[in-house]
Amino acid sequence: MAEEKTTEENLPASKAEKIALSGLSLPELEAFVRQLGLPAYRAKQLHTWIYAKGATTFEEMTDLSAGLRKKLDQVAQISNLKLAHLQVSKDGTRKYLFALPDGKLVEAVLMSFADRPNLTACLSSQVGCAVGCTFCATGFLGFTRNLTSQEIVDQVMAIQRESGQRVANVVYMGQGEPLLNAEEVIASIKTLMYSVGIGQRHITVSTSGIVPGINRLAEERLQITLALSLHAPDAKTREEIVPISRKWKMPELMKALQDYADKCGRRITIEYVLLAGVTDTEEQGRELAYWVADLPCMVNLIPYNPTLSPEGVVPYKRPSIDAQQRFRRLAEKTGKTVTIRLERGTDIDAACGQLHNAYQQGKQ
Repeated sequence: MAEEKTTEENLPASKAEKIALSGLSLPELEAFVRQLGLPAYRAKQLHTWIYAKGATTFEEMTDLSAGLRKKLDQVAQISNLKLAHLQVSKDGTRKYLFALPDGKLVEAVLMSFADRPNLTACLSSQVGCAVGCTFCATGFLGFTRNLTSQEIVDQVMAIQRESGQRVANVVYMGQGEPLLNAEEVIASIKTLMYSVGIGQRHITVSTSGIVPGINRLAEERLQITLALSLHAPDAKTREEIVPISRKWKMPELMKALQDYADKCGRRITIEYVLLAGVTDTEEQGRELAYWVADLPCMVNLIPYNPTLSPEGVVPYKRPSIDAQQRFRRLAEKTGKTVTIRLERGTDIDAACGQLHNAYQQGKQ
């Protein structure tokens, strides 16, 4: 076999700038080994070690020569995602705060449920969020930048490396609006499918209603689940609590959802946060039922998780159990499946943006 060589011109501009490999797709790994002048099959070996075997160092890659492992260690690293903080709930939920190479912070969550054998990871798609939902801690952070596909996928890999457990389900419900970063999110979904081995039907993308993003996702005809963060069926309330909804009105939004369902053959999930006296009225329950009557969907009600605003106040109240059940009965009038979300990690900063905010404020 010919000796494999990496030359100075193949190396990164600065040897200190090691290339992170975890989160890269197979074609991206092929481009990496090509840059180093290595044969293409080395990409498949790296791919197997990273995704199938969960390697954390090049030394573990025993079917690579010692010389090649040393060379790889000079120019690359498995991951550049650093664990800044970890919280573990009494129910087993693990909340991660990851530091990116530029010092920015993102959150991810690992959840387990007693009635389900598989673990679910909640991922971030942006640093902060531009949507500004008034009940969401991430909205208080503002928007900094989009994550790359690699940074999204590597959250799953970092969770698996830390926890020693395999992630089987993924939800894009962490920090950020996924469909304002649609191309990187779509690329990350494909890497999760083809590299990490997560089935399409085990992936959910949540959006606040970015119509062009919904249409773009529909073009892919993936068998993932699309979740709409509706939160209020009347324009006035929705525009107050989800400001970006002023851009795309309900009729246009519902048409995009129907088109998505038609193209992908998948039922939509309607996410609806219950804010006492704001989104849980009887009239809104009836109006919600009206809007979803002809849409292939299920409805997931989310009791408000109290979150401190930057001013140190909790802007909304959580509805009583009776109020939650009353609203559920109203939403069921069309015969749709309506659930109330089983909450996880309520004893830690599990809601989107809470840990990030607390960490930045020096509370941890």
